[in-house]
Amino acid sequence: MRRTRKTKILATLGPASSSPEQLRALFEAGADIFRINMSHTDHSRLAELHGRVRALEAEMGRPIGILVDLQGPKIRVGTLPGGQIALTEGQRIKLACQATSEDPGVLPIPHPEVFAALKQKHGLLVDDGKIRLRTWAATPAGAEASVEVGGVLKNKKGVNLPDTLLPLSAMTEKDRGDLAAALALGVDWIALSFVQRPDDIAELKKLVRGQAAVLAKIEKPKALESLHEILELSDALMVARGDLGVELPLEAVPGRQKEIIRAARRAGKPVVVATQMLESMIQAPAPTRAEVSDVATAVFEGADAVMLSAETASGAHPIEAVQVMDRIATAVEADPQFIVIMDAQREAPEETTPDAIMTAVHQVTHTIHARAIVCWTKSGSTGLRAARERPEAPILALTPLVETARRMCLAWGLHCVTTEDAHDLDDVVERAAQFAYDEGFAKPGERIVITAGVPLGTPGATNLLRVAFVGGR
Repeated sequence: MRRTRKTKILATLGPASSSPEQLRALFEAGADIFRINMSHTDHSRLAELHGRVRALEAEMGRPIGILVDLQGPKIRVGTLPGGQIALTEGQRIKLACQATSEDPGVLPIPHPEVFAALKQKHGLLVDDGKIRLRTWAATPAGAEASVEVGGVLKNKKGVNLPDTLLPLSAMTEKDRGDLAAALALGVDWIALSFVQRPDDIAELKKLVRGQAAVLAKIEKPKALESLHEILELSDALMVARGDLGVELPLEAVPGRQKEIIRAARRAGKPVVVATQMLESMIQAPAPTRAEVSDVATAVFEGADAVMLSAETASGAHPIEAVQVMDRIATAVEADPQFIVIMDAQREAPEETTPDAIMTAVHQVTHTIHARAIVCWTKSGSTGLRAARERPEAPILALTPLVETARRMCLAWGLHCVTTEDAHDLDDVVERAAQFAYDEGFAKPGERIVITAGVPLGTPGATNLLRVAFVGGR
């Protein structure tokens, strides 16, 4: 099965999409990689879903990626008197490091790390920002705050602290257990929530030890302050617009989305846009015009992938949601403005041989109207460099490692095929041409552009460009 669309679709699995039949329907509708959210998944269920995706992969004969999303720490209020309290604008309230309160004037927050970092004039956003507080006094023992936006607050609602750098690891004990279970199964990507600083990614990378690729979810304003350092350590980024939209002014999120996408594209690393992309399709069989525009904007910006969350995990129309996203991305990529925007946003190559080769590959492909770019890639770096150029021609990535093929399912434009490594330069050219024909990229007599690294099988040593004519069987 060959996708003509280059932007990838990441679909979340859940009650509405976990049977073998549903998984196959999602894949056939256009899902390229599946997300398993550990906030709602235990280890036995994780193993079951992993096995079903791998069975589907074997059935379809195409690599399919699996991304496991770690929950991260959750900061919540404690138990309130009567289960809820009413807060009014201008009211002053005490914040206490305790699990319960019988006093409606005391808000329990059972997290000592919050009070260790909280300062005067810091904001607290409660229940996804529906209630907003501002501290006017803070000590490690407790704090006092004014209510800026009031409302009825119920037990256990979440707390966001956009101004506070919390002395918390992005990984909890639950996350460590979930990570061990995911790595034992052999998943392809690990997504880390609650990233505040580069050290959060460094900690995860040490635990992963190269067994999976690491994706940093950018959902905290503090992460934006260290975006480039976080990007340098990560294998991919996600614009996680849920918490980001709570902790930042809503009007600031689109600009930050563009900033994150541009930074990842400049670095040649995959970037995913997520959260509320087709939110109305959780219930409705068709999206709103605004949602269509939102997905289209992410595609026009050159995002590697767009993600569906509850739309496929628990929505009433999971297959239709993937089909809609597929149609939107396909239509945008066919728009004459799309290639103009991609060309205008192309970064100057770095002063390295692989970057120089890929710039030449793009230019040669465009000049001779080659039907495809064929990359021999073992680690995936050659494929990612080709994708970074956002070429008009499709990219066929040939790799001897199924692990590499699965990870590259997240990257823009890469059609991955597993095959044994090339034996010599003649084999590089002959099999590239044969796969281009077999996979439907080129007809006999048409040209392709081939790139690889010599000596063959050397990771990251892209230094070869060849033009070849396609034959046929």
